[in-house]
Amino acid sequence: MGREITERDVDTPRGRLYVRETTEGGTPLVLVHGNCSSSAFFDRLLADLPEGVHGLAVDLRGFGDTEPLPIDATRGVRDFADDVHALLDAEGLDRPAFVAHSAGAGVVMQLAIDHPDRIGPLILEAPMSPYGFGGTRDVHGTPCWPDFAGSGGGTANPDFTAGIAAGDRGSEDPAAPRNVLRAFYVAPDYAYDDEEALLDSLLTTRIGDDHYPGPATPSHHWPGTAPADTGMNNAISPRYFDVSSFADIDPKPPVTWVRGSVDLIVSDTSMLDIGHLGALGAVPGWPGEDAYPAQPMVTQMRAVLDRYAAGGGHYDEVVLDGIGHSPHLEAPDRFLELVLDALHDHADLDA
Repeated sequence: MGREITERDVDTPRGRLYVRETTEGGTPLVLVHGNCSSSAFFDRLLADLPEGVHGLAVDLRGFGDTEPLPIDATRGVRDFADDVHALLDAEGLDRPAFVAHSAGAGVVMQLAIDHPDRIGPLILEAPMSPYGFGGTRDVHGTPCWPDFAGSGGGTANPDFTAGIAAGDRGSEDPAAPRNVLRAFYVAPDYAYDDEEALLDSLLTTRIGDDHYPGPATPSHHWPGTAPADTGMNNAISPRYFDVSSFADIDPKPPVTWVRGSVDLIVSDTSMLDIGHLGALGAVPGWPGEDAYPAQPMVTQMRAVLDRYAAGGGHYDEVVLDGIGHSPHLEAPDRFLELVLDALHDHADLDA
């Protein structure tokens, strides 16, 4: 490790937030983690930041050590986005740069929609689709079924959820948190030297109807489960989550979209997407390609960012060969280069 990382609570009108940070002062960089993780996923990146960069990583509600307030899924990810906005106010940060990973990218895109004047250069790392996770069929985010069946709390693996609740650190069960971390969060050949710390982070996920994964609503449509109104996976259901209007924000900060070529979570053939799993025979009763195709997650994001560029913005798509869902862990040197490039843009914006 390089720079020292300190940890503290930040009291805001929206509750107590827990942050990890490098020395204060310098160019601000806010880091927002994804689902079933915490700010600790960024420890290596924080430690590698050069002097003159103030890295600040926050635990979202329901993860890490932030006050575990309930998640109102009917607001999409606005509970999280409003919390991050409160953090910016509390810390006096006007337009920091952002690194936003996976579902955290959806949070920061929502923040940008609601408060475009508070967003500096944005690194979207393996970002979830702008139309949420599961249940949509095309580049426009059209739902497969009117009740968005195939998304929400009922799509989470119950064995994985139970493993988190039990604090399971073993590897006997295929769906044990450690095995999911190894199989999905990174590419299979990722060389772990920090697996225990990453597993610690994953296991901070709060389990229940108000948090991960949230409850489900029975559906007459395949696969028989639709989203409910609370909890994490319902908040990222396309029933409530749609940040495609990010394309229209003004001002438009520069965006760097970083993704791995072998990401199994966010992909046009995601191994966690009900449509793709149905086509593979892993979820019985699949109604076929015409009724329920795989969600084209990467294509959906590219279409929104193309609209962003057509409206006067700029984005770069960087695909890292052989890298999975966590480029900042798997290709730390290259990822840091991309972050520092974005921070040069930040200086240009502030000039």
